[in-house]
Amino acid sequence: MATTAQDTGASEAPQKGRLIDTSYFQGDKLIWWVVVMLFIFSLLGIYSSTSTLAYKMADGNTEYYVTKQMLYAVLGLGLMFIFHRIDYRYYSRIAQVLWIGSIPLLLYTMFFGTEINSASRWITLPLVGLTFQTSDLAKLALIMYLARQLSIKQDQIKSFKEAFLPILFPVIVTALLIAPENLSTAMIVFFTSVFIMFIGRISLKHIALLFGISAVVFGLFFVILVNIPDTALNKAGRMKTWKHRIENFGKTDELGDDEYQVLQSKIAIAKGGFIKVNPGGSDQKNFLPHPYSDFIYSILIEEYGLLGGAMIVFLYLFFMYRCIRIVINAPKAFGALLAVGLGAALVIQAMINMAVAVNLVPVTGVTLPLISMGGSSVLFTSMAFGIILSVSRNIELQSGKESLAIG
Repeated sequence: MATTAQDTGASEAPQKGRLIDTSYFQGDKLIWWVVVMLFIFSLLGIYSSTSTLAYKMADGNTEYYVTKQMLYAVLGLGLMFIFHRIDYRYYSRIAQVLWIGSIPLLLYTMFFGTEINSASRWITLPLVGLTFQTSDLAKLALIMYLARQLSIKQDQIKSFKEAFLPILFPVIVTALLIAPENLSTAMIVFFTSVFIMFIGRISLKHIALLFGISAVVFGLFFVILVNIPDTALNKAGRMKTWKHRIENFGKTDELGDDEYQVLQSKIAIAKGGFIKVNPGGSDQKNFLPHPYSDFIYSILIEEYGLLGGAMIVFLYLFFMYRCIRIVINAPKAFGALLAVGLGAALVIQAMINMAVAVNLVPVTGVTLPLISMGGSSVLFTSMAFGIILSVSRNIELQSGKESLAIG
């Protein structure tokens, strides 16, 4: 028996060792690599697209903006590390408080927000002077809150009164508060939320009803909008901008600001060809008004060809695939909905940004996640990645416990 006990102890030791945290960076390793690759593309694109601007604005220091972006990348990776080490179930506890807290911030932004590029989407933090988009926080909070509510209401999930209406309410409130200054982000929030509701088993007839009503409302809104004289929209916030973007989409005879940007973007893409490796060799960065944010994808194609552009598309789609794998393996509904919701929001935003660059949709103003230059957007996106990796990390730990139990 003594020999048997020794054998048992020897066999248990390495199995227990599997549960010891031997790696600082846990979760899906391939998602970590996707993040690294996106940050590499970001630094390459920003260094090229901001060199002239930095020379003018930073007393000849052409590395000013890329150094600043590198700092945000490091901070973003730090936040990812912190958020992925937190058990994702804690996010369920703070989701409701975080979403409720985002509402007054959105209201404050609407009336007292800092105006940048003709839009009041930012709040300037006192003392430090840093700005951040409250819509980034609201989007993150809403997705966490929806994942929580959907997981709680699984027993009544097909009920219109008990599940559909209570879950739809925060979506409508958040989207309406974001829309006046950032319609594109409001639409991303809305459609991402509907996608999460679909994954969360909300009744298809309720979702179909929502789409039908939404289509009618949006249709009427845009029909009325394009028929209102410009003079009547001068004091109507960004409605005049929305009208011009809808009316002039696809036109090339008269170039407004948006059409000029799209034209320069097309020229950049045409210069890129199929295969090209020309870091810093973009010409259109000197003509595009926002080559480091809204149209950085065009600059990257100009310098690295369509193959480089295709690689960026692949990275986002591959990231979504890994999120779906997390959903399949997640033991709890909250973790699955959290991962797929945050992943879908990031990928939808990326696809819209790239669609604008190739003129498939009107100009929106949304950035390319982790690639476009930015401060708060990079940090909130990094938090989202960290939360997704937290779900993945929990799956790995649960798998280790199950293996130990089987052993």
